[in-house]
Amino acid sequence: MAEKDTLYSEKIKHKGIFDFKGLYSYAYDYLNSEGYDIMETKYSEEITGDSKEIKIEWEAEKKISDYFKFSIKMGWKFLGLKKIKIKKEGKEIDTNSGVAEIKFKAILIKDYENRWEDAPIWKFLRGVYDRYLIRSRIDEYETKIITELNDFIDQIKSFLVLEGKK
Repeated sequence: MAEKDTLYSEKIKHKGIFDFKGLYSYAYDYLNSEGYDIMETKYSEEITGDSKEIKIEWEAEKKISDYFKFSIKMGWKFLGLKKIKIKKEGKEIDTNSGVAEIKFKAILIKDYENRWEDAPIWKFLRGVYDRYLIRSRIDEYETKIITELNDFIDQIKSFLVLEGKK
């Protein structure tokens, strides 16, 4: 079985005005442009009165080599999401208000094709391989995925701030 190491977790929260569809599209396009394949594993929507509660889960994966994969898991939660109209540069536009909460996890997956799982000796050799032969490469990839996730989080924060100042 592939070995998955959760390296980093982060959560951001934004209360106010933002464009839900714009945020969703922006995040998808950003990850896609970075080479990630995105899978939406959950989407639920609950309507109460004039507001919605939306929960979404994404798993984005990027193949780095035949042995390594990067995985970013995201859990989105939107509470009290309402459609509103605001004026921007003299024009009335549709947007949303509410609370957006997004949780992120950076995961390094090793041996995702399970090539080292056929026999106990192969598992042992994989441990030796990971600990002694490619330790510096693992450290490099751990740093790289954390940096990529932090860059992505910064982009999401910037989007929310810019969209919120309409």
